[in-house]
Amino acid sequence: MIRTDALDQLPVRTAVPALERALDERGAAVLCAPPGTGKTTLVPLVLAGLTGGGPARRVLVAEPRRIAARAAARRMAWLLGERPGERVGFTVRGERVVGRGTVVEVVTTGVLLQRLQRDQELAGVDVVIIDECHERHLDADTAAAFLLDVRGTIRPDLRLVAASATTDAAGWARLLGDAPVVEAQGVSHPVEVVWAPPAGPVRPPHGMRVDPALLTHVAAVVRRALAERDGDVLCFLPGVGEISRVAGQLAGVGAEVLQVHGRAPAAVQDAVLAGPSGGRRVVLATSVAESSLTVPGVRVVVDSGLSREPRTDHARGLGALTTVRASRAAGRQRAGRAGREAPGAVYRCWEEAEDGRLAAFPSPEIKVADLAAFALQAACWGDPDASGLALLDPPPAGAMGAAREVLTAVGAVDAAGRATSRGVRMSRLGLHPRLARALLDGADEVGGRRAAEVVALIGEEPPREYGDDLAHALRTARRGGDGYAARWRQEVRRLSQSLGSSSDAGTGPDDAAVGLVAALAFPERVARARGEGAFLMVSGTGAELRDGSRLRSAPWLAVAVADRPAHAASARVRLAAVVDEGTARLAAGHLRFSGEEVRWADGDVVARSVERLGAVELSARALRRPAPELVRGALLEGLRREGPGLLRWNRDSEQLRLRLAFLHRVLGAPWPDVSDGALLDRAEEWLEPELSRAGRRADLARIDAGQAVRRLLPWATGEAARLDELAPERIEVPSGSRIRVEYGGEQPVLAVKLQELFGLSETPRVAGVPVLVHLLSPAGRPAAVTADLASFWREGYRGVRAELRGRYPKHPWPEDPTTVEATRFTSARLRRD
Repeated sequence: MIRTDALDQLPVRTAVPALERALDERGAAVLCAPPGTGKTTLVPLVLAGLTGGGPARRVLVAEPRRIAARAAARRMAWLLGERPGERVGFTVRGERVVGRGTVVEVVTTGVLLQRLQRDQELAGVDVVIIDECHERHLDADTAAAFLLDVRGTIRPDLRLVAASATTDAAGWARLLGDAPVVEAQGVSHPVEVVWAPPAGPVRPPHGMRVDPALLTHVAAVVRRALAERDGDVLCFLPGVGEISRVAGQLAGVGAEVLQVHGRAPAAVQDAVLAGPSGGRRVVLATSVAESSLTVPGVRVVVDSGLSREPRTDHARGLGALTTVRASRAAGRQRAGRAGREAPGAVYRCWEEAEDGRLAAFPSPEIKVADLAAFALQAACWGDPDASGLALLDPPPAGAMGAAREVLTAVGAVDAAGRATSRGVRMSRLGLHPRLARALLDGADEVGGRRAAEVVALIGEEPPREYGDDLAHALRTARRGGDGYAARWRQEVRRLSQSLGSSSDAGTGPDDAAVGLVAALAFPERVARARGEGAFLMVSGTGAELRDGSRLRSAPWLAVAVADRPAHAASARVRLAAVVDEGTARLAAGHLRFSGEEVRWADGDVVARSVERLGAVELSARALRRPAPELVRGALLEGLRREGPGLLRWNRDSEQLRLRLAFLHRVLGAPWPDVSDGALLDRAEEWLEPELSRAGRRADLARIDAGQAVRRLLPWATGEAARLDELAPERIEVPSGSRIRVEYGGEQPVLAVKLQELFGLSETPRVAGVPVLVHLLSPAGRPAAVTADLASFWREGYRGVRAELRGRYPKHPWPEDPTTVEATRFTSARLRRD
């Protein structure tokens, strides 16, 4: 029996006529409706013709999370007076509850992508609703792009709805071909904002780490909220670990403490979504409760202000979730949960002044995530570089390049980036391409069942209490009775079934099998010990185990899960398996190098015959006669690292380089650029034949740099002969002295005793540039600086004369220096002469 009263109370019903008109006229629409208005539950039923008397259609609703997909299907079935699997059903990874009469099916966006790859027409489907599109999950963005492609080519009749819990819908409207935006007004009750920052300093989030002081403060704010307000409390925390720690601190709080996250058992999820059953409740939740789920009975929200986003270190092949400050949009969504059913309050665990500095919206996942799975989906769709897909944000070129490298290494795409038959099979496993490779290749080595067990264990990292030893975690999962073990067994069954006849159990010890499968998934993370608890991955990244780990004495590891905190030199190993060198060679064979290695290391040429796996050296011996071209390359590398100072420079050669640099700056070509980079770019022109004859650092130190640099002078044009004219090494002054010109600064500098310039009224010039004259006392100490001698004689000389003639009475200090003869001698010497 349809629950008409409940349906009539859903605020979105007022927007349904406009939505139906938009779909009839344009075939696409953006529906903006605040959380709790019924956009996820009433709209699919109306569009399917199950309520309201409209035409019968088959509707597919895509949700970003499994928990939301199950909850939406159950809610819609309840509204129809049915159980899931009748007219409303759901499909998530590893679980399908649909019947022959199902017309509304709720799926995860990942399941929708799999279905589109198998059947681009989506035969029998009339309407697709992409729910919570504002969250910008990568699967949702990809599914929308594929659906628009389908609608524009083979299914113009397919109706599309992008449903958002925010009014930031302009981008989606443009993407859907300037589709109409239909807005539904929610029944919003006032929500009081209470700023509740910690009293003491709290360290900002760092990688996955959250300061325990903040979690203690959040627990205290929950207790305060229970004391000050009525109703249930919904507390937002970034992840499962933080939820568990805060739950532990709420022991004896006088309310039922429930935990809601993607890993929570279905029974707990159902209890939370069913509403209060008597006493008060505290619901500790991740961002899954921001907009995907309605939690009845909530009057108070406690917001830690944190959330988790994916980050990928493409250079090191490390990807992980990281803790970030939640955006202002997320803060609004969270606060709105307190005003669903009645006036409420939100306690924000940060300063009010900080709020304006938060990001406006969360980062689109396509901008920050590992794109290997996305790139494989695009390749299987027939658009390897995703250039033809309608996406709100294009994928970053660097991330796509790294993704293609992974796909090529695992055999999922060919040299042109097109999906291979193996790649197509991988894409249909519902796994990251690395894990798909480990499953397929591991099944041949250790048996399908055991490969599935290990891949399922890596695919969803086990609880911390399982430890960091992957083999031990496997044995724990096999005998475990917790929620994780139940989900793990379900995933093992799914993966085993996907392998078909190859899903036998296999033979051999578990430890070896676990290590091989993990190494096949992440060959770049195979690591060799280099000290107690310290390892070096073949990728070149260091890795460290926690104190007390049973893996610390292992000679080799296959690292399954690791992250690298910001500014840390090494990655932190969270899950790994012991392997031997043979397994390392097998898994990372494509990274093996064997041959002569001549390089610049520790300040000199090192020549060896080596065998290595990536950055991990397996064996080495000294080479007596290395190939000359390799030695030359190593010497050039040394010059690039340490600079031309490795050559023999004396005062004259250094001055020559400065003179040429001055001419290049002032006159340009044909005078050469003699900067470090330019000299190395033209090494063949000025360092040969000496460079090819050199074999080590000491040989470089014997090369006369000045003589070599002269080879770069413009000899062919005859300009080289003008070097001393344009940039003379010395200038003759009126006293007859030849004074060295220093060319290191912006202007050439002539440092000369003042008396030697008597009678000279015009400043000397080089290459048309006036020199900067440093006038010295008779003792050679600075007395004045000028680039205009005539001005100095008129205005500056009198002061210098007054200051110095008493100190140096033996030297001439005429009243008018422009009318006397220059000298480098004393007055007495002049009289004798």
